[in-house]
Amino acid sequence: WTGAANSLVSLVRIDGSVYRLMGTEPRSAKPLPQTGLLVLPTHTVYSFAGAGVTVRLTFLTPALPNDLDILSRPATYVTWRVESADGKPHQTSIYFDAGGEIPVNRAGDTVEWSRFQLKNATVLRMGSAKQAVLEKSGDDLRIEWGYLYVAANDGPKASSFVGTRPAALKAFGETGTLPDGDDLGAMQPYAQPTPVLAYQFSLGVVNQPQERTLAVAYDDLYSVEYFHRRLRPWWRRNGAEAGDMLKAALADYPALEQRCAHFDEDLMRDLTSAGGEKYAQLCAVAFRQTLAAHKLVADLDGAPLYFSKENFSNGSIDTVDVTYPSSPFFLLFNPKLLRGQVQPILDYANMARWRFPFAPHDLGRYPLANGQQYGAGEASEEDQMPVEESGNMMIMVAAMAREDGDAEFVTRYWPLLSKWAEYLRDKGLDPENQLCTDDFAGHLAHNTNLSIKAILALGAYAQLATMTGHSDAAAQYGELARTFAGRWARMALDGDHYKLAFDRAGTWSQKYNLVWDRILDLNLFPAEVTRRELAFYTGRINEFGLPLDNRAQYTKIDWLAWTASLAGSKAGFEQLFDPAVHFADVSPSRVPLTDWYDTVTGKQVGFQARSVVGGIFIQMLTDPAVAKRWRARKE
Repeated sequence: WTGAANSLVSLVRIDGSVYRLMGTEPRSAKPLPQTGLLVLPTHTVYSFAGAGVTVRLTFLTPALPNDLDILSRPATYVTWRVESADGKPHQTSIYFDAGGEIPVNRAGDTVEWSRFQLKNATVLRMGSAKQAVLEKSGDDLRIEWGYLYVAANDGPKASSFVGTRPAALKAFGETGTLPDGDDLGAMQPYAQPTPVLAYQFSLGVVNQPQERTLAVAYDDLYSVEYFHRRLRPWWRRNGAEAGDMLKAALADYPALEQRCAHFDEDLMRDLTSAGGEKYAQLCAVAFRQTLAAHKLVADLDGAPLYFSKENFSNGSIDTVDVTYPSSPFFLLFNPKLLRGQVQPILDYANMARWRFPFAPHDLGRYPLANGQQYGAGEASEEDQMPVEESGNMMIMVAAMAREDGDAEFVTRYWPLLSKWAEYLRDKGLDPENQLCTDDFAGHLAHNTNLSIKAILALGAYAQLATMTGHSDAAAQYGELARTFAGRWARMALDGDHYKLAFDRAGTWSQKYNLVWDRILDLNLFPAEVTRRELAFYTGRINEFGLPLDNRAQYTKIDWLAWTASLAGSKAGFEQLFDPAVHFADVSPSRVPLTDWYDTVTGKQVGFQARSVVGGIFIQMLTDPAVAKRWRARKE
């Protein structure tokens, strides 16, 4: 997400001529023409054709949310399938390398590399010479500890090399193989020549289709510091080492390929049914990004904790208003992963050091989760998001509780949830001048969409009270939420729509928070509110979507999906959301999927590679039967 180079190179040598499949080196080699691209939730497949052969290059990241052991395993597979396109035999070799920029933070950092042998596989390794484990935190930082690995099962026509990219490319270009000996030592990857971990596969004369696979992996040793305790990645919780992880990854590839193919097929079918083909395509793009912007670790008691990275924004860790927009993804696929994000915030807010009557914003700056850093941190209420985060937490706890029925978990935090409910009762209907999750737009008083969140959170609290046997609180807060919703409809009304702020006639905004009224089955707001808003939005859709509100032409792709899901029909959803897919397809801003862009120009405004794009999966939650089937799915 930082925009820094993380170079991967792949070449194919056909009858003595070298062609590029991936990367820009060597510049003397022509690219083999690309003929196709298919992006699926766990696969990305590139197709090439030329010089009498076809090549299919496939990346597989087996990010299966309901299998935590596989999800946390930091290995991606790269597979080449080569076959003759003209019926003639062709002498063919494949080249791949991973550059030394990957395991360091800045230019000037030094890397060291080595190789080792597993039972039937060769493993190449590279990492920072300093190994500054968990020393820095913040945004625009690249990992500078742990090790990058490239591994493949041994074969008679495969070779590997640890050394400089020019040396590897020269040998492959001249002979189709790699240098005989490694160039071991320490070098600076941003200096020339670039150090690489390189693999080569000689396919011989290709008559029948030939396929080769390797694994690219990263072991970060320790992942997160959680209140000054260093936590291991989930896959290491029982003492596994890198060699164990790589051995399992290579052995499991055939089965995982099959499992992931079934997963992709079933998910794309249901996404298409829910929101259309374009919607399914964008969800496929967002799937791995949503998961990649988190880290799954094991707490000291073995519980799974799942920390988000607020990429390209503030660098915060476990940000509540990042978890909230991404929560539909985890409610759909595995609510345990949402609990792993919510529980650390609940535990933090229960500490004496958190002295405010509302929920925290974050736990620090990634990867150090040692206490809130946003705004004034723990020092004062300055630049906090009191209604925002308290409402977010209440809604997410209620959504999880509906799925797992775990009253014990809710009871454990009942005094804290009750404190937040009292705060929302007193402050939520007509919020004071404060930030909400759309903090890039600045402070706003009397925010009607924020008020919706507070009202729905009070209704959610009433549901939780019923679950835990607090009947008086359930009755009191259920009635309060219904009363507030009725008052909101009168206070916010502005003719044919509802205002951005209660005191600002002639304004409007997307009321995306309304979606929880349906998903949580609260039914607090009159149906006319949604009908009136949707009718008003129709005339304000630009080429690339509906603006967030009347103040600017930009929008948020997650909130746009939430607003579209209010339509209650596939056709209505497509009308509002398809322009966002059009944006992603033609935008001149070629970055990891942004969630904040201009609806007129189609350009990125800010943010990229963030987990909040998981929010676009919310349309799947509007069909309870489909959502239940995915939560119960076992691969």
